[in-house]
Amino acid sequence: MGRLDTDFRAKRDAGRKLLVPYVTGGLTGWQDAVRAAAANGADAIEIGIPFSDPVMDGPVIQEASLRALSAGATPVSILEEARDLDVDIPLAVMLYYNTVFRFGHRRFAELLIASGISAAIVPDLPLEESFEWTRAADASDVDTVMLAAPTAPDERLPRICERARGFVYSVGLLGVTGERDTLASTATALAARLKKITDVPVIVGVGVSNAAQAAQVCAVADGVVQGASVVRRLMDGGADAVGDYVAEVRAAIDAVASAAAVAVITA
Repeated sequence: MGRLDTDFRAKRDAGRKLLVPYVTGGLTGWQDAVRAAAANGADAIEIGIPFSDPVMDGPVIQEASLRALSAGATPVSILEEARDLDVDIPLAVMLYYNTVFRFGHRRFAELLIASGISAAIVPDLPLEESFEWTRAADASDVDTVMLAAPTAPDERLPRICERARGFVYSVGLLGVTGERDTLASTATALAARLKKITDVPVIVGVGVSNAAQAAQVCAVADGVVQGASVVRRLMDGGADAVGDYVAEVRAAIDAVASAAAVAVITA
């Protein structure tokens, strides 16, 4: 198990709700946004590696990726820049399998560790086809976060959880990333299913759009990924806007953790 897995289990067991902002690598100001998020209560940062044909990304992150690619960002340039991130929390990359395959599994895993990256999320790599990558990742102490979809049957979820390192990414809804006015009922329903069968931290992402919705999912799950809402603030307001937003979400989910602790004490 790598740094993300060790760190998240310890924080979860101490009663902390886990906050993972997503920042598009290569986007103007992205390094400062990572630093601002870390300074305002993030427990890890998910760094998106832009790709020309994303299958999971909605309009906001697609626009951010296009800007980064147009500015010349590449996986290598982003990982080189990640070396300069002086933050004391784990860093993960979110990328599509084409990038991993082109580099080669072992070479890419070693490149991540050399760049200070602790974990990888590869949303288009199914569990049944993940062996070559996860073997290379395990050998280099890279935690591979596995995704669980709302449509997954009960018999499949334990296998996903068994292979997951760092956390299980509980996908909040069917569809692409993006901000929505209300939280889908599937977000908490899937998290509850996963919490019943695994001790791996369960974190909800996709469709969690503001601090209030983050608090909703954290009442059930161990934490939340915030993507489009973070990236939009980076594009519109820069790193300071990201820091302010992360602080707002941190306060909201800390309130949930405090309420849960009180409930345990008074039970």
